[in-house]
Amino acid sequence: MTMSRITQNDDPRAHWRAVYETRAPTEVSWYEPVPRRSLELIQAAGLPPGSALLDVGGGASTLADHLLEMGFTDVTVLDIAETALARARARMGSAATRVQWINEDVTVWEPTRRYDLWHDRAVFHFLVDPALRARYVAVLRAALAPHGHVVMATFGPEGPTRCSGLDVQRYSARQLGAVLGPGFRLVRDHLEDHVTPAGRRQQFLYGWWQAEPGPSSWRPAAEVTDRERAALAGERRPEGP
Repeated sequence: MTMSRITQNDDPRAHWRAVYETRAPTEVSWYEPVPRRSLELIQAAGLPPGSALLDVGGGASTLADHLLEMGFTDVTVLDIAETALARARARMGSAATRVQWINEDVTVWEPTRRYDLWHDRAVFHFLVDPALRARYVAVLRAALAPHGHVVMATFGPEGPTRCSGLDVQRYSARQLGAVLGPGFRLVRDHLEDHVTPAGRRQQFLYGWWQAEPGPSSWRPAAEVTDRERAALAGERRPEGP
């Protein structure tokens, strides 16, 4: 499918609905038959089967299928595209009733519970607007349980600059950790090439962080200043006391 250039002012819900209405889930560039690296990191977190797991932007991914097979009993998939969720439910059949499905834009979603693990593969790098990134992080912090885990995958430093007709933001582990802000400990990171269904290679960064709540480190995203974020990212040193 050929797409015209999309701007930040366009309707993201309409954009992603169109993607899944015109392509099979196995044709989108981020498709993986088995989300191997995500599953490895989730398993390494060592969470018990009853832990609450959230897959942000899960869409038609097979991650939920594999999490159920691993014995997890509290799995939620959130995606902006109802078409993608419908395709996932159809693929899973009766097993779909064991998953909670949320059709929502993560940047405006208001979580009503806490999750022990937040997973996002290939959503965050589409947020090129700093305001949207800040809203995403605020939602993540509101949704994550104390000592919770964050597993994220974005385009790496040598990844593409555009995807699905949209500009994207590329990250190193340090840069992504800086956007998450204080209170997160990087446990593991990994760069790997993803081969798209069309045979193209895309560099992905995978990172696993754990929240470390504390009186000084665990603060709402709104309380983290721009100066602190820039210093964490290595863009400049904080000035003053």
